Amino acid sequence: MSGASIGVRQTGRRANERIRKAAAYVFLICGSLVMAVPFLWMLSTSLKEQGVVFDMPPKWIPEHWEWSNYSFVLGEANLLHGFMNTMIIIIPTTLIGLFTSALAAYAFARMVFPARNVLFVMLLATMMIPGVVTMIPAFIVYKSIGWVDSWLPLMVPGMFGAAAAVFFMRQFFMTIPSELEDAAMMDGLNPFWIFIRIVLPLSKPALVAQGIFGFLGGYNDFLGPLIYINSPEKFTLQLVLASFQGFYNAQWTYIMAGSVLALIPTVLLFFFAQRYFVEGITLTGMKG
Repeated sequence: MSGASIGVRQTGRRANERIRKAAAYVFLICGSLVMAVPFLWMLSTSLKEQGVVFDMPPKWIPEHWEWSNYSFVLGEANLLHGFMNTMIIIIPTTLIGLFTSALAAYAFARMVFPARNVLFVMLLATMMIPGVVTMIPAFIVYKSIGWVDSWLPLMVPGMFGAAAAVFFMRQFFMTIPSELEDAAMMDGLNPFWIFIRIVLPLSKPALVAQGIFGFLGGYNDFLGPLIYINSPEKFTLQLVLASFQGFYNAQWTYIMAGSVLALIPTVLLFFFAQRYFVEGITLTGMKG
């Protein structure tokens, strides 16, 4: 085969690769625009006057920019207070729950004890139980011990870990070479300090990924606070947003303004932690 024909084939191959890449980029851009439409509409609605939200045809750019919607939800509606309540609930719950889940995951991944596999299967079986099944029994228990209208039902259970987090981190721990732990054991470290000094530092991607999952789960939780919290001063962010919607009408401009503000922490969290998040999801389950 001549050099000219080889060059023509390579040129055609490069052209086809460029076309495929261009088509992929066009598809991804179109998909991102479709996904962005609800967020753009939310931002537009948050800057509109009351009563013009459902005007036809819809107006994407408001005629009068109502920045007072944001000052209302931050001031009179006390959205900031609800945000602080939410942070008080989810930050210690997420951190302590992440540590206890990691402890259980390390035990299932590395330690040998009777009925280990049976216990692990039983733990995974709890993930199949719908939350609505345990909702009423849990409420009865918490009411009997005086935890209703407090943050304790939203915090204490999560501090004991979650089955999904245990499974996720167990799979990640199994990818860590056991030779590292054997060497540390020869240096005199017991299993707990091996876990603290070696396993946890190497598991930062998995911990960050599970931390994001736990944070978002608590941050977006509406049903739990709705069931257990009655006092307005203890309302979480989601309950404050829900208070803008009544039985007969909904203040959509305030709801959207509050939603825009509530979205900022989650976007910032994912923006700064996305490298660890993607790495943790990618590496979990890969046997090293």
